[in-house]
Amino acid sequence: MSFFVRTSKPEDWQNQLAEPNKQWKTGHSAKALAYCWMEAGGFPSSVKRVFQKSEYSVFNDIEFLVGFVEHKVPLLGGVRPSQNDILVLAKSKNDLVAIAVEGKVSEPFGETIENWRKDETKGKRIRLTFLSDLLQLNQDNLQEMRYQLLHRTASAVIEAKRFNASTALMMVHSFSPTNEWFIDYSNFISLFGITAQQNAIHFAKRINDVNLYLAWITGEKEYMAK
Repeated sequence: MSFFVRTSKPEDWQNQLAEPNKQWKTGHSAKALAYCWMEAGGFPSSVKRVFQKSEYSVFNDIEFLVGFVEHKVPLLGGVRPSQNDILVLAKSKNDLVAIAVEGKVSEPFGETIENWRKDETKGKRIRLTFLSDLLQLNQDNLQEMRYQLLHRTASAVIEAKRFNASTALMMVHSFSPTNEWFIDYSNFISLFGITAQQNAIHFAKRINDVNLYLAWITGEKEYMAK
């Protein structure tokens, strides 16, 4: 669908979830993310700090324009889209930036690609080829990577192209006090020749006239109690 309803409070996010009753719980990422971003009215302070100190000027004075909650991005192969926790469109000077936000606490990034492929179908083969070609990655190096990170990063690039944005960012916003699953993120972005750091933005590569960046940002801990 191409029509979206404005939200007025964090609870409005619940019905947009894939599993509203299961996912909307205190201490889980969906609820923490909703309260954090809604109370900020745009970029939370934890995100602003990382943007302002980034070595990449496109993020230093970035302006939040609009956020789409549980935004679904269709992917080639199969019928299930990539469901982004938030898709943000932002402005940096005269450039548009598309940001795919993945909230995390203790939830993993789903299954590895090796496990995802165990019951392989023609659709899965088509999708994996589509995602790896889009991100310019060798399929042979993907087996131990988390499938969610692959398609979430691809969705950032896809939506950047769709909205004619010059910059795409796949951002993990983690509220975990121990930065749980950071190792999976680190392993994934190593495919782009990057040594991962927390609270930092990394340039991955230029894909089809879109500059792709990746980030892990630690969220405000008080939202774990919301």
